[in-house]
Amino acid sequence: MANEHGEWIMYGVSENDPCCIKSTDKLLEYINKVGFLPLFKNEIPGFSVEEHTVSRYWWSGNAERDPWEWRGIIARSGRVAYGKFFEGKAGYVSPEWLPRFINYRRDGYDFDALWDDEKASMRCKKIMDCFSAGSELYSNELKQLAGFGSGGEKNFDGVVTSLQMMTYLCSRDFRCRKNK
Repeated sequence: MANEHGEWIMYGVSENDPCCIKSTDKLLEYINKVGFLPLFKNEIPGFSVEEHTVSRYWWSGNAERDPWEWRGIIARSGRVAYGKFFEGKAGYVSPEWLPRFINYRRDGYDFDALWDDEKASMRCKKIMDCFSAGSELYSNELKQLAGFGSGGEKNFDGVVTSLQMMTYLCSRDFRCRKNK
């Protein structure tokens, strides 16, 4: 996806293109075939979900055809990892490639060793400490538990993205927050 002269452009394919991915099952199959796949177009031509799907279905809300909706379906399935793994942008990593991805991104460190060697910030530590029991947390809960927000730490989204880039966190679900 690119912004050209203030207009967002999607680089999809025709529905008749043999490379067109039309379902979550086909996308999962493709991710497992290639190993990892960014969600949006990047510097590697043809290496994104965007470039293998029909652009008019993005953000349509149709869970059968909308690759944006597929994120939640695929993340909830647990069949691949989903997170901001690619220069702070979203994508998928297959189970076969995840250990290699982790080894490369973490440079041999588990989080405690990273912290002990003073290579992690206090804000990263506050977030990671919330997962010491191995729990899953929605981002609004995590933000509060880790002390971010009004009167607290700043840049919650940036710190979470940094932890995803290092493969210490990944997304498992998406839920719209409901107000009063």
